[in-house]
Amino acid sequence: MSVFQIVKDELDSIIARDPAARTRIEVALTYPGFHAVMFHRVAHGVWIRGWRFLGRAVSQMGRFLTGIEIHPGATVGRRLFIDHGMGTVVGETAEIGDDVTMYHGVTLGGVSPSVNSAAQVNRKRHPTIRNGAIIGSGAQVLGPIIVGEQARVGANAVVVKDVPPGVAVVGIPARPVTRNASSDFMAYGTPTGDHPDPVARAVEGLMEQVTALKARVEELEKHEEQRDVVAPMTLPGMDRNNPATEGGAEIQPLRRRVES
Repeated sequence: MSVFQIVKDELDSIIARDPAARTRIEVALTYPGFHAVMFHRVAHGVWIRGWRFLGRAVSQMGRFLTGIEIHPGATVGRRLFIDHGMGTVVGETAEIGDDVTMYHGVTLGGVSPSVNSAAQVNRKRHPTIRNGAIIGSGAQVLGPIIVGEQARVGANAVVVKDVPPGVAVVGIPARPVTRNASSDFMAYGTPTGDHPDPVARAVEGLMEQVTALKARVEELEKHEEQRDVVAPMTLPGMDRNNPATEGGAEIQPLRRRVES
């Protein structure tokens, strides 16, 4: 595929996903996400040929001009669309598939500690984003995890575990809210229909358990009070089980009199 065909596919994919994009020339001249991807194509090309400093220099130039930082070592597939894009960061060992959509403020980062960084060189530290996934604005996808094909990551979600294909996740930490999400585009990766909040759903479950336990405690307390009322009266010093002992011996003559 020629360079011109690659650029054309990139432009057409952006027009297909963004109703604000009208023409190829408009996208080519005014869309920082497109500029960042083009800078990365060049930076990655020289990076994999061993010209590491030049790759970083081109990457930093793209960051300065677009506000989007993509490490030259990252692998980026075809037709990546970074909408708006300001503040987006893609780490060195990140892998992005084809037809992925990302929004501003996204981080594809690592979670390895900063100590002994030499031991982490050439190790997988950043996420893998499969084909067709959508990563909403402000989402933090951290560690060497996999976001499956056609998955949806909601805005401001923090993802630290694998996301199965076709699943939409939201929250901190991210939890699934709907499956088979691939049929919907979901702008910003966030479901807008009547989908329950996983945190609210968990809280509601806890409240139901607390209500049931409270009712049970009240029932037991009421039963205990009733048992205390009907319990037989015991005189001081009297053993309830053996009334003939201690103080209970004093009432034996009275009992004989009544019986006679």
